[in-house]
Amino acid sequence: MTLTTQQTWTFALVAAAFFSQAPAAGAAEATAGLKDYSKAAGVEGSLKSIGSDTLNNVMALWAEGFSKLYPTLKIEIEGKGSGTAPPALIAGTAQFGPMSRPMKGAEIDDFESKYGYKPTAVRVAVDTLAVFVNKDNPIKCLSLAQVDAIFSKTRKHGAKADIKTWGDLGLTGEWAGKPISLYGRNSASGTYGYFKEVVLSDGDYKNSVKEQPGSSAVVQGLASDKYAIGYSGVGYKTADVRVVPLSSKDGGTCFDATADTAYAGDYPVTRFLYVYINKKPDGALEPLRGEFIKFMLSKQGQQSVIKEGFYAIPGLIADQDLKVLQLQ
Repeated sequence: MTLTTQQTWTFALVAAAFFSQAPAAGAAEATAGLKDYSKAAGVEGSLKSIGSDTLNNVMALWAEGFSKLYPTLKIEIEGKGSGTAPPALIAGTAQFGPMSRPMKGAEIDDFESKYGYKPTAVRVAVDTLAVFVNKDNPIKCLSLAQVDAIFSKTRKHGAKADIKTWGDLGLTGEWAGKPISLYGRNSASGTYGYFKEVVLSDGDYKNSVKEQPGSSAVVQGLASDKYAIGYSGVGYKTADVRVVPLSSKDGGTCFDATADTAYAGDYPVTRFLYVYINKKPDGALEPLRGEFIKFMLSKQGQQSVIKEGFYAIPGLIADQDLKVLQLQ
């Protein structure tokens, strides 16, 4: 199985593979099997990463940790959205293209038309795409159809009516008549695209969504706007906002955005975060890129993922990708 086909795996399948090997395991054991990183010889040169804002802080931590082992390296990190990764990889202006969504077919085709082979995806973290509200908001649970009706004007997830006020969601008192203020990402963002695909069923966002240049800007907006709602990777949570539990259908069980619900496939908006690279199918990676990938998928590298509020890649997933990359 190639990494490009692995992009289509559901978290239910990943969870089944993981828990079949360790049926009693929980989120704390998901990192079992990750290897310690050992410094290698011949690692020199410079690297540039262009892509996801969601992964920007994690990429910076990886660069910092890797540079401590190899002080002569020069590593640049630029995070302006997942949509900037494919063009940078195609142009050769970046060696790594972090993305919070899989590449689209057209992006893969553009890459393949230049190089004659497809880009390679490395799964580097697990993320729950969270729906945030202000910390004072009492809403207890939302279904995906309700979230769609809040953010979308097309309501392809099946809601019968538009949702404009907090009263439309059953809140009373001061909340009942208050319009819902919408915050989201801009169209260059992989989070924007993933939310549109999974939650809006490829429907259209409302014109009233305040598009933000980064995930942290979304959270900052909610912190200062009591009646607001927004979405971003769970790693951007602060004390000023609250994550709303989600259910996949109306009347269904609501699940918090946690490592356990992500690994089990219960939280309905769970995703891999990726780093794409340009690798010839039969060619080996040079030491610089190969070792950086091994560092990202090591115990040390995945500690940075956890530090930023995301969830570590299980050991078996890291092993699969390292094997495909011929790094084992």
